[in-house]
Formats: sequence, C-alpha cells, structure tokens
Amino acid sequence: MAAATEPGARAWLGGGSLRPGSPASSPVLGARGRARPGPGPEQSGSRAPSPAAPGHSFRKVTLTKPTFCHLCSDFVWGLAGFLCDVCNFMSHEKCLKHVRTPCTGTAPSLVRVPVAHCFGPRGLYKRRFCSVCRKGLEAPALRCEVCELHVHPDCVPFACSDCRQCHQDGHQDHDVHHHHWREGNLPSGARCEVCRKTCGSSDVPAGVRCEWCGVQAHSVCSAALAPECAFGRLRSLVLPPSCVRLLSRNFSKRHCFRIAETVAPEPGDRDEGADGSTAGVLGREALAAPESGKQTLKIFDGNDAIRRNQFRLVTVPRLATSQEVLEAALRAYCVSEDSRDFELQALPLPSRSGDTQALGKAGRGGPAEEEGGRVPGPQEPMPEAWVIRSLPRTQEVLKIYPGWLKVGVAYVSIRVTPQSTAQALVLEVLPLLGRQVEGPESFQLVEVLMGSKQVQRTVLADEEPLLDRLQDIRQTSVRQVSQTRFYVTESRTMTPHVSLFVGGLPPGLSPQEYGHLLHEAMATKAAVVSVSHVYNSQGAVVLDVTCFAEAERLYMLGRDTAVRGRPLSVLVLPDVLHMKLPPDCCPLLVFVNPKSGGLKGRDLLCSFRRLLNPHQVFELTNGGPLPGFHLFSQVPCFRVLVCGGDGTVGWVLGALEETRHRLACPQPPVAILPLGTGNDLGRVLRWGAGYSGEDPFSVLVSVDEADAVLMDRWTILLDAQEASSAENSVVDTEPPKVVQMSNYCGIGIDAELSLDFHQAREEEPGKFTSRFHNKGVYVRVGLQKLSHARGLHREIRLQVEQQEVDLPSIEGLIFINIPSWGSGADLWGSDSDPRFEKPRMDDGLLEVVGVTGVVHMGQVQGGLRSGIRIAQGSYFRVTLLKATPVQVDGEPWVQAPGHMIISAAGPKVHMLRKAKQRPRKVGAARDARADTSSAPEGDPK
Repeated sequence: MAAATEPGARAWLGGGSLRPGSPASSPVLGARGRARPGPGPEQSGSRAPSPAAPGHSFRKVTLTKPTFCHLCSDFVWGLAGFLCDVCNFMSHEKCLKHVRTPCTGTAPSLVRVPVAHCFGPRGLYKRRFCSVCRKGLEAPALRCEVCELHVHPDCVPFACSDCRQCHQDGHQDHDVHHHHWREGNLPSGARCEVCRKTCGSSDVPAGVRCEWCGVQAHSVCSAALAPECAFGRLRSLVLPPSCVRLLSRNFSKRHCFRIAETVAPEPGDRDEGADGSTAGVLGREALAAPESGKQTLKIFDGNDAIRRNQFRLVTVPRLATSQEVLEAALRAYCVSEDSRDFELQALPLPSRSGDTQALGKAGRGGPAEEEGGRVPGPQEPMPEAWVIRSLPRTQEVLKIYPGWLKVGVAYVSIRVTPQSTAQALVLEVLPLLGRQVEGPESFQLVEVLMGSKQVQRTVLADEEPLLDRLQDIRQTSVRQVSQTRFYVTESRTMTPHVSLFVGGLPPGLSPQEYGHLLHEAMATKAAVVSVSHVYNSQGAVVLDVTCFAEAERLYMLGRDTAVRGRPLSVLVLPDVLHMKLPPDCCPLLVFVNPKSGGLKGRDLLCSFRRLLNPHQVFELTNGGPLPGFHLFSQVPCFRVLVCGGDGTVGWVLGALEETRHRLACPQPPVAILPLGTGNDLGRVLRWGAGYSGEDPFSVLVSVDEADAVLMDRWTILLDAQEASSAENSVVDTEPPKVVQMSNYCGIGIDAELSLDFHQAREEEPGKFTSRFHNKGVYVRVGLQKLSHARGLHREIRLQVEQQEVDLPSIEGLIFINIPSWGSGADLWGSDSDPRFEKPRMDDGLLEVVGVTGVVHMGQVQGGLRSGIRIAQGSYFRVTLLKATPVQVDGEPWVQAPGHMIISAAGPKVHMLRKAKQRPRKVGAARDARADTSSAPEGDPK
C-alpha cells in the first residue's frame, strides 16, 4: 500500500543497551525473523531496488558458497548475488530487471480476490519450498488442502490469502476465470509453455504453475500467456467455480469443503487470530545465548501480539544503531513500508520467576500467558523485548477496490486526511469509477482483513474517521495494514440462503414428522428453517435456512446431537447453477473412502481436491454418498468416480439406485479407483488389482478417456420368517430386508472366511492398512478351516427359474455376476460348455458355482482348478434350513433360516471401463499437466 509519509518523522529507540549511531551493520534477516546464515558471512550494504521487482528490498551480497538464482535457477557466486532482505529472493544482477515475483511484504496487495487457505495436518514434503520464506521444508510443514501452498508452521501468519476461488459468494463474483498462478515447487523436468525450456527446479522455488489448468511457465514468460484459464486437460471434468454458489459468511473453509478437522493442534487452533497465528515464539529458535558481540531481542508487532505473547526473535550486533535494529524488526515481520514511519518501544522485562503478566499489561492492560516461548533459567541471558509502533500520520494514500462486476479499473488511489470519513471517501470514489449518477447512500465502505486462514469483512459506519481507523489497525498489528483492503460495494441487502444436509435420522418419516423431530432435537426456528428435500428411505433431509446465524447454530449443534441413539451428520452444501454449465462440461463426482487402502485414501482425497473443484469431492465417512448425489441432482450430465473397495462401490451404487428418480442424469457412468483387498470389479473394468501410487492426474485422464459399458445389478430378498424345517426353526427371526449385489454372493465356507476376516478387522482395525497384510490374515483364517466339513448341500435347497436343482457335495455355493472372484480368480473357468452360455456381466444371467472346501478355493485362486458349474439363470430361490454365513460383495453376516430370492434389479448400471493403453511413440511430448503437482514426490509420508 502506497503511503504518504511525513519527512520529519524519524524512528527512535528508547532505553535498552543499544548504542545509537554505531557504524556496525545488522545481519540480513529471513522471513522468520532470525539471522540468515545462508549466503555467506560477508554482506555489502549496497541496495538495488528494481522497478520490475514488486516490493523487493535487494541487497548486494558476497557469497562464500554457491547458491541458486530464483529466476533462472543458475549458480550465483562471489559478488554477483542480490538478496531480498524480507523474503530471501536471490537473483543475479543481470536477472534483476526480469523479476516479476512479488515480495512477501507486498504480495497481499496484488491478490485479485482474497480467499483464505485451509491447512491440513503437518507432513513431510520432499523437495518442496515454503511460499513465504522460500526455504526448503526440511521439517514437518503445512500444505493447503485446496491449493498447492506449502509453508512452515511459523510462516502461516505471513501467508497471503490467495487460495483458489472455488465458488461465488456474492461479494466479488467474476464472469471470466483467470489463471491462478502459484510460484515454485514444480518438477525439475517441467517445461515452460511459452519458450519450451526447463522452468522447474529441485534446488530453488522457480517457475509458476496455474492451479486450475496446470500450465507451467517461467515467471517472466507467464506474462505472454492469455489471462483467461480454460481448465486445461481436465476441463470436461471440473465443476467451474462460476457455476457454484455458496454464501459462506459464517462458515470456515473446512465447513464449506466438508474437510474433517485435524486431530493434532495446528497453528491457529488455540487463541487464534484472523491470520491464524498462535501464542508463542513465531520461529523455530529457542531463547538461547547469542554469539559473542550479538544480542537477541524479542520483537512484538503490536498490541495483539503482546496480548497473545506472539513474538519473533531478532539477533543483532550489540553495537547496532537504533535505525538498523528497527529495520531488522520490520524485515522480521515482512513490513516493506518506510522505516521512518515507525519506532521501537521497550517493554518491561518479565520477572525471572516466570511471571510474564507484566509484558501483557504493558500492551493492553491485561495478562498474557507465555505458551510458546521458554523463560530462561537463572544463568541464561534475558532477551530484551520491544514492540514496533507506528508514528501518527497526517495523511495516507488508500487503494479503494470496486466491489461490483465489470469495472474497468482494479482500484483507485485516494488521499486520506484527518477529516476523511467513510461516507466522504465513497463520495470521492464514485466519479472515478463511473458511478457518479448514483447517490452515495446506495454504497458502503467495507474493510476486508485478508488473513491466511480467514477473510473477515466489516462494514464501516458512515462517520468512521479513516485515518484513525488505520492507526488503530497499526496499533493492533503493524503488518495487519498490508493484509487489510477497502472495498466500495453496493449497500444492497444480501438474501441469506444456506442449505444444510442432515443425515442419520430415522427412515420412513414424512416431511412434517422430520420437521417436528428436528425441532425437538435442535429447537429449529420455523420462521427461517424449512425442509426442502426429504430422503425418507435413507433417513436424511435438506434444510433451507434464511438466517446466517441460525444456519451456523444448527450446523455446530447438529454435529453433537443424536436422535434416537444415532448421531447426526450435518453438511453445508452449495448450489450448483446447472444452467450456467458449459455445453461440453460433464463434471466428475468423486467419492473417496479414506479408510480404504491404508493412508492412500486420505492422500487421494487431498489430491483430487487440488486437481478438481473441492465442492465435487466427497468423503464417504462424512455423510455417505447421498450429499453428493443431492448436490448433482440438477446437473444434466455427470460422471462418478468411486475410490474404495468392492464394498464401497456397492454402497455408492446402492445410493445411486435409490436416488435415480431424483436425478436429471439418472444413469451416470461410474468409474472405480480400487483401494480394497480383492478389487474384483476394478480388475474386470481394467482399473487394476489395486491402487499403488499412480499419478492422480493420470487417473483422472483415464476416467475421461474411459469407455462406457453396462453391468447387471441384482436384488437379494432375505426373508427369515418362512423357515420350513420345524426342527431348525428359530424363535427370534429377522425382519425381511433387501440388499443389492454387483459382483457375487457367497453362501457357506466362502462367506464364513469373509466373516472371520471381518471380525478380526473390527477387533484391531489399525493393523489392516495394507493389502498384503489383509491377504495374509485371510490365508490364516482359511488354514484354520481345513478340517471343517459342514455339508452345505444338506442344509440348503436351490431353485433356478422355479426348477429344483440337485446340489453336489459342496461346502460353498457362489452366485457370480462378473468373471473375477477372490482377488482375480476365474471361478467359472474358461472351458466351453454346451449347457451354458458364455458369461458376461451384462447378459442378465448369474452363474452358480460350488466349491468343496478351503483346499478347492485355494486351487481356484492359484489357477489350478475351477469351480463346480451348477446352473445359470436370472431368478433364484435359496432355502436355508439352518443359520448360515452369507456374504454379498465382501460384506458378510450370519443369515437366519428362511428364503433368499435373487432377481434382476431394474435397469443395468452404466460403468466406465478403462481404455486399453495405446503404445506411445518414442520421444512423444507428454501432456503439459502430466508433469505437474500431482507427482507423488511431494506427498506426506
């Protein structure tokens, strides 16, 4: 922000042991407020500001060891290096005029639309760099769940609120979608879209990449590209942000994108401010004795930092002048304004007994706890504490941004004096924006605080003195001014509208009954809450709430509420503006089961959120698949990707069957990313035996290129009330129930092994995190059944097409719909048989096969034998004379005596089969996006 400074205002340093006027120079400080050992011991003081380098404060340095230029990635050596004191940007002298990357201190002013980040749990990211200080992430760091921002935990308060804009929120909605550039962390082999030369590096954060379309370029070359983004290779799969509307005023990013809360406390989780900072030292250095001739200072940047006891450690020579100490303190907080407008004030030292309350009282008259900083022992030096203060100013220059669409300027600069009020500024700005015809009463001035984890909006009163407002902001935090922006917006009343999905309710109720039930559980207000959609078979409703405060209350209360012993699941859902979807857009609805495949489900969830719009990615453990189908209910054409095992696929297909009549696209094709143990359906559809770390971007490309095929779905009616055998009849019979089948249904030894495996996994779920271990457990339970002889053929009766079928001596009876069973085995066999048709998964027929025991099953899975072919048909009736283990698509249970009726379940399901890989030509160019951020080298381990 440009500011008109007063020439006579000088910084001063009162008290302490510093000696003003000393000729000694202060060291170059990094963005985390400490002495940088990086470039070398000798630093020369010549500064080289460059008009092409926005906001950088370059200093020519003498390098005693080679480093790399952040622009061209070549070596910098000797006297050829220029280093930014604030953000550690290193450049050759010849490259200075080409620098386009903004400094950390000025980056907030260049953000087009402020959007907060959503940081996930800490992880190790190999060959990644912090976007704030540009240093490597050698320790556990944070990454945004929505974009590719990587930061050190102590750099979070200094990160820009420049996350991807994934929906319209009514504040600044744009018709044209522009590239969203992110600097650095490109693969070393990345190629520039403009000059076709290498633009990535594993040594420095070089190059830029659009986080929507994936185009990569040098920072200089990116200016030659058109600003509009077309979403790249995945454009037909991405749900465009302009087609999603969500008024998210009272909800955080985690709530909007349905991201689970992290278990471990992260920066910003306790005593959090708008920027996500926490109590304690904002750096990784402990309070230790400095080197000889130097001293360590605790620097606060305002009253808020004093109250929270958030400080940065700055090490300076003992002979440093007060001006040099002040400049070092400003650099530590990424403040790029003129140092003559600031001063340092000494704070009283806390007592050696550990009482730190005096430090807080000096700033705001209240106590402050020392949560992060360690109090030195009796023999350790007590660092001096200082606070940066802004000197009073008689005038400033403010950038005022227009808050409506299609205005030809990004902002206008207005000089603010002590007499300037919010209403007077609006009156002065309107003619500059071409809105002088309209009266100022139709507009308002909005203050926006662009924190890294939260964007806060405040409507200023008409008589608010702006110069006093700015001074109050600087008293709170001197760096907060660079994160504050002012908008002139139309003072129209925004009609609140929030959709809340509520699941976990009792099924089979009417809309009125659901309304009364929710009123009793959460005291809903009928004036602002109504039931808009009812899914009574699943026990779920969608609420329309016309009050932001009530929507937030219901959301927070519903997550801790149980109805009739079942906990509720509450989600915030946006509106999809299906009429605005492009004609060639067929967005992908993604369901991920994070419990499948060990930790791979969690990693895929994060990857798909970054590659697509996070609104189209759903975590199945948070509400199931129904919220996703409700969100896409009006989309005329879409596809589905299910990431999980065969049981997860069956779960999603069952939900699709129940909601098909509500969908504008009643038969969306379904693709599979297999994460389970068997993954038989994934094998048949060529998606592989299991996910083994392939590039998620390549997976999405394969989904886009996949072929649509048909598959039969079968309904199994389980009726335990018609047991015909009196000697085996039971008193406590189960009510009839219906299950859906896609792959196979097993009765007897096959289901018994699955049941034992399932029970072992329920007892110790933490051990079942890999397919290799799961198969080992399956083998172990199988060996325990070697001597088992049940004689299943004497305990069941089978009818095929209403004809009684005699069963051979078997221990297991299996109905198969696909040519894969038990992790890829061909149970039916490939031999031709004139009695039966060749099996297909869309022929409307099921194959019935028997196995004689565990040994026979092992021989089938080893390819030595096939099963005993018994029958083929479309209607089956099985009578169970005793309680018998049954499993459907890998989900086992013990079924009471009674009848099982298996028949076709309505229309066939449209599935996506992976296209056969075509041989690539040698030296053929790879797709531009295939080299991008989805490479697994940066995932947390």
